[in-house]
Amino acid sequence: MSLPQQLRDESDFDQLPNDVPVSACIADIEEKKGFIYYYMFVIEVKNKGGSKYLIYRRYRQFLTLHQILESKYFSEDPQSTPKTCILPPLPGKVYIGNKKEIAESRIPELNTYMKRLLSLPTWLLLDDAMRIFFYQTDQDSQQLPRVLRRLRPPTRKFKSEAIQPKMDLFSSPRAEVMFEFRGSGKLELSLKTGDVIFLLRRVNADWLEGTVNNQTGIFPESFVKVIKPLPEDEGGVATSASCYSCLRCYLLSASGVDTRDVCVEEDITIQPSYNELLARMREVFNMDDIALNYRDPEGDLIRILDDEDIGLMTREGRRQAHFRAQRPVNQFPWELHVTLSSDLSVYATEG
Repeated sequence: MSLPQQLRDESDFDQLPNDVPVSACIADIEEKKGFIYYYMFVIEVKNKGGSKYLIYRRYRQFLTLHQILESKYFSEDPQSTPKTCILPPLPGKVYIGNKKEIAESRIPELNTYMKRLLSLPTWLLLDDAMRIFFYQTDQDSQQLPRVLRRLRPPTRKFKSEAIQPKMDLFSSPRAEVMFEFRGSGKLELSLKTGDVIFLLRRVNADWLEGTVNNQTGIFPESFVKVIKPLPEDEGGVATSASCYSCLRCYLLSASGVDTRDVCVEEDITIQPSYNELLARMREVFNMDDIALNYRDPEGDLIRILDDEDIGLMTREGRRQAHFRAQRPVNQFPWELHVTLSSDLSVYATEG
C-alpha cells in the first residue's frame, strides 16, 4: 500500500488542505561553502493536491524537527493525552568522517524517516513544525538544483553521453600557471607550474575562479598567464561585486603574527555561529587547541566563548566600520584574533 493511500484511509484525510505534504524523497545532496563546509539534502516533496516542489534541508534541521515533535507528542503514558504517537527513529549524529560520505550514507535512513513520519495521524501533518520543515520557502524556490541524480531515469545518463557532442575545452577561457601557489583552505586552488586552468569567472580585480585536475577554486591572477580571457574581460565590461567575502584573521603566537585573508561564500552582513568560526579557524591554521578573540574599541582582546559574544563582536565591528575607509567593499567589518586556548595574555591591551 502506497503512502498516499495509507493517508486516504484516514477518515479525516479529505478534510486536509491540498498543500499538506504526503510524501518526500531525497533527490540529491549539494555541498554548501560558507564559514564551514556542509551538505544539504535536496528533497522532492509531493502534497495532497499532487503538486511537487524541492526543498533544501540540513541534517540538523531534521534533528530540530524531531526534537520538537518529541517534546510535543511523545509520552511515557499514551493514555494521558489523546495526541501522542510513536515517532520513527532518526539516524544519529556522526562526528568523525568524510562529510560527503556521511551525507550519502544517511539518504536511505532519512527517506525511511520521512516516509514513516508522513504516515502518522493527520493531525501531526498540520503541526507548525511539520509545515515549516516540509513547505517550500522563498529561499528554497530561488535555488537551482544541479543534477538531481535520484530523479533521473536509470538509462538517461548513458543516452545523454552517447548523443552529447564532445566539448572542445581549448575553446574555453583558460590560463597557464607560471608560478606555484599553495592555496589556503578548500576555497583556494593549489597551482603547479605548467598546469592549464579553465576559467569560470572573475572574482575581483586580482582573483579568478577556475578548474584544474577536477578541482574547482579561486586563485590569484598574478600567478598565471591568461591564454584566452573570460568574455567580460574581452569586452572590457566591469565585473559585478564578488559573491566571495573576505575575513581578515590574525594568529597571535610567541613567534609573531600570522595574517590570513580567508575567502567565504557568505554575505558580509551575516553573523556566523561560534561553532562555525571555530571549525573554520582550526582548518585555516591547522590547529585544534585555539581560542577566538576580537579587539574592542580600547584595544583589548576579548575572548569569544559563544554565539552571544559573536553578536557583540559583529555589532562592534559595524559601529567602527565607517572609520575604516580603506577597507575593501567585500571585507567583513570585523576581524578575528586567534590564540592558543591556554594563552591568557590575550587579555592584555596592545600598546
